[in-house]
Amino acid sequence: MSSKGRNLAEVRNLLQSCNGFSSEQTKQFYDSEEETYVKPERLKPLQDFVDTLAFRAPHQLIDLLVANFSGDRGTVWVLDVACSTGLVAKLMFKLGFRNFVEVDCSERMLEEAAKTKLYQEPQQALLGTEPLPAQTGTFDLVILVGGLGVGFAPVSVIRELCDAAKPGGLICLARGNHSSAEKEFGTNLEGELQLLEDGGLWSRVAVQKVERYMLDPQVEASRRDEGPVYITGSLYLYQKTCSSDVNSQNKKYDVNSYYLLLETNKTGMPLVRDFLVIIFIITLDQYSV
Repeated sequence: MSSKGRNLAEVRNLLQSCNGFSSEQTKQFYDSEEETYVKPERLKPLQDFVDTLAFRAPHQLIDLLVANFSGDRGTVWVLDVACSTGLVAKLMFKLGFRNFVEVDCSERMLEEAAKTKLYQEPQQALLGTEPLPAQTGTFDLVILVGGLGVGFAPVSVIRELCDAAKPGGLICLARGNHSSAEKEFGTNLEGELQLLEDGGLWSRVAVQKVERYMLDPQVEASRRDEGPVYITGSLYLYQKTCSSDVNSQNKKYDVNSYYLLLETNKTGMPLVRDFLVIIFIITLDQYSV
């Protein structure tokens, strides 16, 4: 068997050992297995780990981001969530981005990412259990690659990612469909993304389905003689709504509700009272713009 085949089997066994983990168990795994994850004497270095599984999600998401980003790459601030050992920052640095803040659940991963000397400050948090350690409205770009899923960051973290972005900032997400258990997660994720859009908190810039997110680690290496087997993935790019846009949208909904009240209230005097209240509120809205 080739060296690559042995490494592929090792990677497969390593990932299968995580099946069914909770997010806390995943954190413990990365804290205890970080040596195995990155040390060449026990397994290939991270880049070879990525290459072995043809994990292209960071490249795919950054390509999508760059195609839709027109700001000054050297001055914007990037929040790299579930940063692992810093692969995303390395790729973005080559493209001119310079300011990064790292967040990960694993202290040892944060230490490894710090060795890249690209991050300003490490922040440790178990997403979903602990709040995202980022001030509201701080970052121009918020990126999470591969950290969404069962046993990792839950759907509830999406709103926190949006909160961390500046008005007009971009939130960039990538996730793979690793197993049947991910289908329900994906459905819930899509619902949350749409909920934030319907609420006027952000707008969709691009959503892209990728057929070759990464090689399927659940497939036996021997079966790959018939050809590589990939899992699919999804890339998401949203722009946080400016506060003035949110206010305008909320005012539109409020005025619509006022007129709906006028149409449905048929009770005489209360109609006059409601009409006066509506005129008063609309007047206040006009002066608050």
